Amino acid sequence: MSTQIQRQDNLLTYAYYVYKKDLSRYSFSKINNPTLSENLVQDTFLKAWKYLMRGGKIQTMKAFLYHVLNGLIIDEYRKRKTVSLDNLVEKGYEPKENDAEDIINLLDSKRAAKMISLLPKKYRQLMRMKYVKSMSLGEMSEVVGQSKNTIAVQINRGLTKLKKIYDVQNTFQSNVPTV
Repeated sequence: MSTQIQRQDNLLTYAYYVYKKDLSRYSFSKINNPTLSENLVQDTFLKAWKYLMRGGKIQTMKAFLYHVLNGLIIDEYRKRKTVSLDNLVEKGYEPKENDAEDIINLLDSKRAAKMISLLPKKYRQLMRMKYVKSMSLGEMSEVVGQSKNTIAVQINRGLTKLKKIYDVQNTFQSNVPTV
């Protein structure tokens, strides 16, 4: 390692131990997230190191580090744009008061996904690919090695069998007395 690089390494190491706590405290006061503020401080020293390695000259290390950190904090603010509920409502979003129907649909879909294992083997794989992994017919065709038309027919038949299984289980559950 050349003496110039060694000198810059020592300078930055010294600056790290002297200014790290103050930079962290400053960053935390602006960001209010300990992990993110520590990451920004680390990025500050990394940028300072890169600047030195490109031949940059630093007059006052403390001022330079705060300048770099301020730039990173500003970049972080720009990334974290908050969205107000008023803006969402203007764009057409309406918050729901009752999510019971969504919960029931989710539970039904999970139960239906478990019922796929009750299908005959030749339909089981295709149904999982289509409805659990959300694969397209083209993707499924590549995996299975069959034409899209053949896969579409098998999915339709599997879906018919799945509906029958689902109906049988729903009928059975509705006839079971509750305790």
